[in-house]
Order: sequence, then structure tokens, then C-alpha cells
Amino acid sequence: MKILKITLYTFVATLLLQSCKDDGFLDRFPKDAFSEPTFFKTEDDLLLYANGFYDNLPAITNYSEDNNSDVMVPRSINDLLAGTYVIPNNGGGWATGDWQAIRQCNYFLTRYSQANTTNKEIYAGEVRFFRALFYWQKVERFGDVPLVIKDLDETSEELFGPRVNRNEVMDFVLEDLKFAVENLPAKGTQKAGRLNKDVARALLSRVGLWEGTFRKYHALGNHTAPLEASVQASLDLMAANSGYKLYTTGDPTKDYYNLFIQQDLSNNPENILNRAYILNISTQGYSRTATENNTGVSKSFVEQYLFTDGKPKDLTSFTYDESSPLKEHLNRDPRYAQTIATPNFIWQFNSSTSTPTGLPAIGTSRTSTGYWLIKGRSSDAAQYIANQSDIDAFIFRFGEVLLNFAEAKYELDGTISQTDLDRSINLLRARVGMPKLLTTVANDVNGVDYGYSIAPLLREIRRERQVELIGEGQRWKDILRWKAGKLIESAKSILGMKLDANLKAEYVNQGKDINAIETNADGYIIVYPSVSGGKRVWNNKNYYYPLPIDQITLAKYTQNPGW
Repeated sequence: MKILKITLYTFVATLLLQSCKDDGFLDRFPKDAFSEPTFFKTEDDLLLYANGFYDNLPAITNYSEDNNSDVMVPRSINDLLAGTYVIPNNGGGWATGDWQAIRQCNYFLTRYSQANTTNKEIYAGEVRFFRALFYWQKVERFGDVPLVIKDLDETSEELFGPRVNRNEVMDFVLEDLKFAVENLPAKGTQKAGRLNKDVARALLSRVGLWEGTFRKYHALGNHTAPLEASVQASLDLMAANSGYKLYTTGDPTKDYYNLFIQQDLSNNPENILNRAYILNISTQGYSRTATENNTGVSKSFVEQYLFTDGKPKDLTSFTYDESSPLKEHLNRDPRYAQTIATPNFIWQFNSSTSTPTGLPAIGTSRTSTGYWLIKGRSSDAAQYIANQSDIDAFIFRFGEVLLNFAEAKYELDGTISQTDLDRSINLLRARVGMPKLLTTVANDVNGVDYGYSIAPLLREIRRERQVELIGEGQRWKDILRWKAGKLIESAKSILGMKLDANLKAEYVNQGKDINAIETNADGYIIVYPSVSGGKRVWNNKNYYYPLPIDQITLAKYTQNPGW
């Protein structure tokens, strides 16, 4: 029964409402919510305090999370990538409330040892896991940030302390994660719904890769240790006795799509940690909103799908026919048709009827580009009811770990063995029936432009990540860490499908008005007619967001470069 898999994310919401609704637990600093002389005495005190952080786990509840990148084209242009982002007077990710979670972590870590329990280090591991997550998010956004590791009050000078070199802060983040791995319980021994060692390893796998490659491509030095941490954390999760493997039923035409529309992930072998949704208790609404979410996959992304011979469009022996949505996906990686709606995709069904998608609903809120993203969206009419979907959401999944391992291993050693490819990327390819990636792969000379040359094998490792993780919110992070802002300048990163005369005639014959759809000289849908020259221009200042003006004034900080 699904009720048995209720995770902490549902339980905690109820618990906090019952226990803390009058003491401002989530809205005020910890010392306003707890009386120190009577708190931090028992294991239940530590558990209750740590509960407050769980809602910050990065659950994938919306597969439009890559809108701020080159792979998706939201109807409203991203202001940072369009060059119109304005330095905020205040807020902007640096307001008092934005740092509150870190302060709450430090408040706990200063006091938890008072508790009379042998399990106190478990809760310290939980809180240090979250502190690592929060600090990583700050470094990702701003680069150098103040590093505060003790409890402060409103009069503490450290509140406006100097910004610390981002490498030092990230070393601190990695140490917090290693502590979490060491002190959290093993998988299966933790209390229901709580963090365990494998969850910490999953975040370490992600953060280690991010940090190591960021340092490498931005020439910040000392990139080896984070990559080594990522590789080891990934290997621990890939071990035969870990119990993790990719979800598959042996159907390469459906398994990838079905992975993301499951109502119960608790027994899915790919699940490392998930958020559970349960009817009448905690629900979501993505299957409905994804039908009218005013975004679409970019032409640039669509061209990244390999053909079933394992080759890109410029090297394959298959004919690449982009003249119609039905033809464009033929002989392509099966993930194409399980990610982007084809005309035969059943967009809604119930016990008596089923409705195919037909021609892409261009000119409507369903898709901006003609490439409608269906990943994570169920066609079951029951899931279409507003805010009544009980499809679970991944927080960490094994498929990402395999990608992290392959890339970190390559970046660490400058190569990767066929054995390592076979136990990572080629498992993902096997799920969808694609040929293995070989170390001798041919160079895709017309592949995406990163702004610098990369080896053919690394290009394919990055391609696999792009295809497998589309919509899961990793693409912007990847652009930052690879120092690959050049990707944003691709004209096709803001274009949609090809709409030639014959296809236009099909729309007209079906009584659909597409007169308002603009196309360029090559027939591709233009989503942003106002963009000069038909492509965005990348500015290197975008690798970091600016600090708000009030913080520059109050703390005398130096603004981030270029802003």
C-alpha cells in the first residue's frame, strides 16, 4: 500500500504544523523558536530541529527546471541570458532570510552535543549535510561568500565579515559532506524517511564533480581532490552490494518515460531518495501544468539525440528528416520519443478513450517551440486533475550517479577505460537499446560549441548527460562549471522546429491558425523575435550573479566582476 511509503517530507509538514505553528520555527531565527535551557536535551529535540531542513531537499517536481539554459526555450526570455538582468537594490539571494538556514545549522551544531543520546552525531550528520547544500548554493550563485561556522546574533561583526575565497568555502562544503557520509546510518538502518549514508554520497558525487570541474575550467587550481571525492562516492553507490541499479522492465521504448511517472518510488532500484506524494495528504500538479507551461525543448537540444547506430546526425548513415514532427524522431535514440511528444503520443487517456497529440500545438501555451517536453508528465486523466497528482519525485537517482562517475573519472585521469564506460554510461544506453559508447568514438566535428575544443570521448560523455538529465535542473550548473557560456550563443538554442510550406499546409488543412508563428529564413520557429541577430550574446559576468546594492553599501563588499 502506498500509505506505507510516506516519507519524512509529508510527516514533517504535519509535525511542524502541530508542534511549531506558534513559535515561528521557519520564519525566525532558532533562538526565537526554542528555549535553550529546555531544548537540545533529548534525541527527540535533535530530530525535531533537524526536521525543519528537510523541505529544502532538491526534489525534481517540475521538469522545466532547465529553462535558464540552451536546452529549453520558455515563452518569456530569461533576463540574465538576455542581458537585461538588473542588479537588485536588496534581496537577490543575499537578504537576511537567504542566510537564515545556514545560521540555523550553526545554531544546532553549537548545541547538539548537550543532548543525552548516543545518536547525537547522526543528527549532526544530517545538519552538516544541509549546511553543505546551502553553502554550495550560495557559492554557485555568488562565488566568494562569507564563511560563518558558528552561531551569531544580530550584533555579531561576522554577519558582515569578508567574503572568503570560493575554493576555501567549497573545501568546507566537501568536509561537511564527508562528515555526513561517516556519521549518518547505513541505508536501511535509518529512521523512516531520514537521510542515510547513500544520500550523502549522492550529494557528494554531484558536488564533487561540480566543484572539481569548476576549478579546472575556470583555472582556480586544486581540482583533483573534489573529483576524487566524486569518483569515490559514486563507486560506493555503484558497488554490487549497494542494491542500486537502473529501473528497467526490458522495454527500451517505454522504460525511460515510465521511470518519471511512477506513483511509488519506494521500491524502485534507481531511487536513492525521493519525495512521496499521497492523495488527500500531499499532492502535486505537474502532469496538468506541463500541458500548458509555456516552454519547449530547443532545436539545439533535439539535434543532440544520436541515431540508433550510435552516431550524431552528421555522421550517421540514416537520413535526418526534419520536415515533420513524425519523421524527425525516426531512427533516433528512444529517449527522444519518451521526452518530446510525437504526433502519436497519447497525451490523455481514461478507461474509455485516448487522445493522441497530433501536430504540435504551436502558438499555444503547450509548447513554445513545437517540441513539447513530456518527461515526468503522465497522460492518465486522474493525474490531470489540478493539484491532485500523486506521482513521486526523485531527489537523487542512480542514473545521475553513473553520469557523475564517468565524467569525474575522465576529468581526473584525462581518459576512461571501456570497463568504466560499460559500468556507467553504457548501462544507461542499454536501458533504451542504444549501442555502447566506445573509447574510440569518432569526433562530432559539428557538435555544440563549448567555446573551446574537447576530446571526442568527453564530448559524448557530456552529450549523454544532456540527454539523460534533460529538465532535471542540472544544465545551468553544467554550463557554469564547464565555463561554457558559449552554448548560450547558439542560434538554435532559442529556435523551435522547422515549419516549412508543406507542414504549414497540414496545419491549415486541419483548421489551425498559425499565421502568428514567426520563422527565420531556414524555416525554424522564432520564439524571441526581439533578439537582435537571432541569437543571444553571452557575457562572462553571468558566471556569477551580482550582489545587491545594499550589501555593497553595508559591508563594503566588492561587486562581482563585470557587474
